[in-house]
Amino acid sequence: MKKLITAAGIALLSMAVAPASAADVKLMLNWTPTADHSPIYYAKSQGWYKNAGIELEIEAGRGSAATAQRVGSGGSQLGIADLPTAMQARGKGADLKAVMVIYANTPQGFYWLKSSGITGPKDFVGRKIGNPPGDAARLMWPAFAKSAGLEPGSVNFVNLSPQAKVAALKSKSVDIISDFYNEHDLKVREFGTDLGFAPWRSVGLNVYGNSIVANGAFLNQNKDMVAKFVSVTQRAYETCVKTFDPCLQALMAGVSGLNADNQRNQWERIKTLMRDDTTSKIALGAFDGNRVKADYELVNTLIGIDKAFDPAAMFTNEYLDKKIRMSGE
Repeated sequence: MKKLITAAGIALLSMAVAPASAADVKLMLNWTPTADHSPIYYAKSQGWYKNAGIELEIEAGRGSAATAQRVGSGGSQLGIADLPTAMQARGKGADLKAVMVIYANTPQGFYWLKSSGITGPKDFVGRKIGNPPGDAARLMWPAFAKSAGLEPGSVNFVNLSPQAKVAALKSKSVDIISDFYNEHDLKVREFGTDLGFAPWRSVGLNVYGNSIVANGAFLNQNKDMVAKFVSVTQRAYETCVKTFDPCLQALMAGVSGLNADNQRNQWERIKTLMRDDTTSKIALGAFDGNRVKADYELVNTLIGIDKAFDPAAMFTNEYLDKKIRMSGE
């Protein structure tokens, strides 16, 4: 009898200390995975999400607009989307809220060949810009155009996949491409001194970039889970900022067709995009409410938001671990 009681006690004890089964959570990226997503792949490979009770499924995206719509409709619990694009989606009824910023500075820029006669944005008039239809740069083009002193309808957009941009510029089937600053080194190697470049910041636009957004209903019902996801993700980005090689290895193991040197170059650019006073002094991933409000007003004024909302409802910093901050490295 003693043995039976002991066995039962051990079984009960095992049940008490065993971790709960992980909940399935889907994260839809903004595009196909690259260096900026490597911390997420690293955290997953290390079992950090699973240990936090999250069975994370990572899905490639097709642009910030598509991701914002999917998350806003509940098709994916979490996603990564450009914040101004997510604002436009919320104005159309998408139920979503940003819980962590990845790019505190906009990564957006336009590239062209100097040999085409383009010297800057003022020469974009009548030219062809190649990018995907769901690309944040296309949705935000009216804001860039007006800031640069152009009419929004003065250019022609050509649909391209992300992978086809450089080839299209090289073949001159388009005159300009939009792309993230992450990929800058690749273009410098491809085009050398013939490469022209205008970051959005050059015309006074520095809106928040890629951010982690959560479906509103999921967030309200799973606050503890979202807090755990955000904390793990913060820790992963902090770890990769300090030492990138293990994160690169996790990315390369999880995603085919990537060039390691290109991804390493990208990460050096990404660290610059992640860093501002708020992410360095408040928390890695934290939003500045005044900047969010300014981004909202810019989008509303230059592009339009179908149904107005309080910009403060677009984001929250409450799930961030304030002890984790972006380093100055």
